[in-house]
Amino acid sequence: MLTESAAQALSILRDGSQFQWYVIPLFALVLFVYSVEIERRNWNIVFAGLAFWGMDWINEIWNSLVLHFTGFAPVWGAPGKTAYLILAGLNFEIMFMFAIAGIVFTKTLPDKAVKILGMPNRIVLAVGWAAFCVIVEIWLNSVNALTWDYGWWSASSPIPIFLFGYLHFFVVAFLVHDMKTVRAKAITVGVIFSVAILGLAVFIPLGWI
Repeated sequence: MLTESAAQALSILRDGSQFQWYVIPLFALVLFVYSVEIERRNWNIVFAGLAFWGMDWINEIWNSLVLHFTGFAPVWGAPGKTAYLILAGLNFEIMFMFAIAGIVFTKTLPDKAVKILGMPNRIVLAVGWAAFCVIVEIWLNSVNALTWDYGWWSASSPIPIFLFGYLHFFVVAFLVHDMKTVRAKAITVGVIFSVAILGLAVFIPLGWI
C-alpha cells in the first residue's frame, strides 16, 4: 500500500498545471553557468559538472523504480510544492540545482598533487562534500521538503544516504575531471547520459517511473 507521501507525489507527477514561471530564470542560470565555463574552455569543469548531473538522473530513475516495484514508497520523495515533478524524488528545482552543483563542487578541487591531512585531496573532498550533502538532506527532510519512508534511509541511518545518495556522484565527477583527454571525458559523460536517457525512454512509457 502506498504511503501518504508517495500517493501525494504520484498525484502531481508530470502535471503541467503545476508550472511556475520561475523555472525560466532557473534554466537561464544553468545555461549561464555552463556558457561561462565553455567560453573559458574549462573542459575539466564542464564535463565533471555534467557527470555529476548525469549520476543524479540515474539515481532518480532507480529511486522511482523502487516505488513501482514495492508499491509502497520511493527511497526519497519530493511530494511538496514544485513547478513540476519529473520523477517521484526529482522536481525542476532539484534538477537545476544538481545541474549546477557539480560545477560548484568541482571548482573547489586543488591541484591533484596537493594533500589534505596527508591524504589525496580528491578522496578527502569527495567524503567531505558528500557528508555535507547528507546534512543538507537531513535538514530538508526535517522541514518535509524531502520525504523518507524507510528506516534504513533516515537521519538515524545516514550511511546509505552518504554511500548511495552522494559519494559516488563526487567520485565519478572527480574522475572525469582528472581524465587525460577531452575525448575520454566526453565518452564517459555520454555513457552516463545514455544510460539515463534509455532508462527514461523505456520506463516512462511502461508507467514504471
